[in-house]
Amino acid sequence: CKTTAEERALVAKESAAIRASLKDRDSSYAHRNVAKLMFMHMLGYPTHFGQMECVKLIAATGFPEKRIGYLGLMILLDERQEVTMLVTNSIKNDLNHKNQFIVGLALCSLGNICTAEMARDVAPEVCALLGSKNSYIRKKAALCSTRIIKKVPELAEGFLDGASGLLTDRHHGVLLCAVTLALQLCIVDPAPACAVFRKHVNTLVRILKSLIHSGYSAEHDVSGHADPFLQVKLLRLMRVLGCGDAEASDAMSDVLANVASNTDGSKNAGNAILYEAVETIIGVESIGGLRVLAINILGRFLSNKDNNIRYVALNTLAKVVAVDTQAVQRHRHTIVECVKDSDVTIRRSALQLVYALVNDNNITTLAKELLDYLAVADPEFKVDLTRRIANLISRFAPDTRWHVDTFVELLVRGGAHVQNEECRAFIQLLTASPELQGYAGRALYKAACEERSGAHQQLAAVAAWVLGEYGDVAVSTDNRMEGEEGLVISARDVVGLVESILADVHTPGPVKQVTVTALMKLSARFPGEAAAAKAAVLKVGSSMQLELQARASEFVQIFDKGAALSTPVLERMPPFEVKTAAG
Repeated sequence: CKTTAEERALVAKESAAIRASLKDRDSSYAHRNVAKLMFMHMLGYPTHFGQMECVKLIAATGFPEKRIGYLGLMILLDERQEVTMLVTNSIKNDLNHKNQFIVGLALCSLGNICTAEMARDVAPEVCALLGSKNSYIRKKAALCSTRIIKKVPELAEGFLDGASGLLTDRHHGVLLCAVTLALQLCIVDPAPACAVFRKHVNTLVRILKSLIHSGYSAEHDVSGHADPFLQVKLLRLMRVLGCGDAEASDAMSDVLANVASNTDGSKNAGNAILYEAVETIIGVESIGGLRVLAINILGRFLSNKDNNIRYVALNTLAKVVAVDTQAVQRHRHTIVECVKDSDVTIRRSALQLVYALVNDNNITTLAKELLDYLAVADPEFKVDLTRRIANLISRFAPDTRWHVDTFVELLVRGGAHVQNEECRAFIQLLTASPELQGYAGRALYKAACEERSGAHQQLAAVAAWVLGEYGDVAVSTDNRMEGEEGLVISARDVVGLVESILADVHTPGPVKQVTVTALMKLSARFPGEAAAAKAAVLKVGSSMQLELQARASEFVQIFDKGAALSTPVLERMPPFEVKTAAG
């Protein structure tokens, strides 16, 4: 059909013909009609009128009719349709059929659309088929059992013996389905299932070892690896069985080391096996050397060109870092490089890992790396990044002087992205640390003079507050710290800087409010600059911002009342605590 209208017309014509054929009960064309309905369903057209025809075909005796009937059942219906209840008896009969392919059709349909009610009805038959002599039936029965215990977890106990028996099967397909069933049993009924399957740990180890060292087999080879799907499932089951069990973990440690050492990671199949091996080593009670081997594999993943592999490695390392921080620290440089990656998901995961890696020993190095990244980070990252850096600085600062220097650098590089809470915490540190007040005042003065753009409003606010409170301490030369830069500032310099912040048209209203308060406090600290401070405050007395206008007018009134009022009102703030979310 060339157009959608032509397609709709053709489908409508065929639908009418199929309806007519169904009314005539013409059984010779029934399977063709259902085949057409399946194609129409895949195109998105309604086919509900043909659902009963699927039920009739399933009840037929011939394999061709049953095949189309079961296929239609899986495509045209789902577990929510009540029609599925009508086929339960036919499916039960087909599960006991002599033809293996008809049994396979019944198992396949149950695996796709089995409901809880159907699961209860057919569970005994499916459980019996787990012991079938035919590997084709055993494989499908194991997959069908997985669906049944998902739908009705209380039936899990009845499948334990059958599942454990399949773990010794030689057929790869049966083994793969058996391990899948065992995993599902461990999820829905952990205690008894794990107890049963832990008896088979040595068997699982032997199977995995044979896969690692087996020669080339065209039937199972994928990119040079013997049945990587089975290897991955075996490793996953080992992880579940070894978790919290030292004996089982010890039994599988040698084969895990074998997998980690002998699997080639140049192809995707090998990387999948290595990833599962790493997850298993981390998940079981493994020894330290094996864990280091796993972390080194993740370190190699970080150098891979494939972003998917790097993403997986970063997320896995984030889980490991709490268990073995020292081993992860060896790959710190590679992790920090990932922070600069062009892929946003890689950057986000790498940042989360870097935050977890920071400790007292590496804070100076990692803080510098994070600050360097902050200068080039995307705007949407900067708020969270500045918050995290500020938190790390306050937690791991080696000394208070480094804390001041690094936070000032954060104000310079983070600009308006630094939040008020971080600024308040920094000011709280200064109010409680008299020995830092002069040094911090000079550092902020220098930074505020060098960075005068509108993007640095938080720097301007913090500098104005600190200089307003401790301007007299900042200009003093008696409190210099060892190795401090010989910056000499005067009272005029301090007042001039605060005046310029207030006069800047780009300065936001809240920052100007802080600046007005700072100028009035400086008038009390430096009586010689009182007139200049008052003149600067008078200029904003006619501001359009009500809060700023009111604050300026009130301070002028205080100034006019003389020292008797201004001295106690404008005295230095006592140490204070930052309010927490709890109160």
